[in-house]
Amino acid sequence: MGLFDKLFGKKQQQETLDQGLQKTREGFFSKITKAIAGKSTVDEEVLDSVEDALVSADVGIETTVEIINRLEKRVARDKYMGTSELNAILKSEIEDVLVTAPQDTSYENYELPADHKPHVILVVGVNGVGKTTTIGKLAYNFSKAGKSVLLGAADTFRAAAVDQLTIWSERTNVPIVKKEMGSDPASVAYDTVISGVARDVDVIIIDTAGRLHNKAYLMDELTKIKRVIQKVIPEAPHEVMLVLDGSTGQNALEQAKHFTAATDVTALTITKLDGTAKGGVVLAIAHQFQIPVKFIGVGEKAEDLLVFDKQQFVEGLFNLGEKG
Repeated sequence: MGLFDKLFGKKQQQETLDQGLQKTREGFFSKITKAIAGKSTVDEEVLDSVEDALVSADVGIETTVEIINRLEKRVARDKYMGTSELNAILKSEIEDVLVTAPQDTSYENYELPADHKPHVILVVGVNGVGKTTTIGKLAYNFSKAGKSVLLGAADTFRAAAVDQLTIWSERTNVPIVKKEMGSDPASVAYDTVISGVARDVDVIIIDTAGRLHNKAYLMDELTKIKRVIQKVIPEAPHEVMLVLDGSTGQNALEQAKHFTAATDVTALTITKLDGTAKGGVVLAIAHQFQIPVKFIGVGEKAEDLLVFDKQQFVEGLFNLGEKG
């Protein structure tokens, strides 16, 4: 049994994920169940219903078409495909369209890459998506996994963001670098990295402003932050993580377009999946932008921020169907 199994529990994580995806799963499977009722083979009518179920779960047109095309090829190749096989094949095709993070930077077991220290994560995203809360949860879980963490409150335009991150700092017993409201975000980021190197911490997580007035402004601000960080650690940030609110469905896709156009986003965290039937947006975002999903939020507790595992995620979408 590994560290992650002891601290977090694979079985417990699957149960948490199953609960978090309940609304998406129930809506998805009610449509799939109706599609195959009384059917012995997967025909065009069944495929149309599967397509409708995927779109309803906010998988998105582009990703849905990809999955349906794959299913059609399987049907054509296998000649006869019973509806009993549909779930297994659909699982396989959904897994195939999900991007998987490289093993050495996947945060599996909340581990960090071994080739550098500290590991610097720059977190971006608009206000209201759960960005600051996600950072607090990351701090909690990295600490729980035995990592030393330092937070940087570089969202200096919003007092609530600094206050909220300070609360998480106190709650998790993780130090924080912050300045007064309106300070230069880049100076906070710089001081955070300087402090992190001096403290010899394992991971530095820096919050950034959640404003999105235009791409040029966003790019200028994030470029400045990166530039000052690189004065201390030339290869940093090692990760630019975009936080998206999964409950907003297609709006999350639009935000991803803006941020990926403005900066080099390397990872995604998708939050609030427990409160929506639109959990399929995870598939749409990962497939459309070819950026790995590293974490997903399926509840309020810190333990409800899960390291993304595509096989577990797909199991979470299908467990109700197998039980029922």
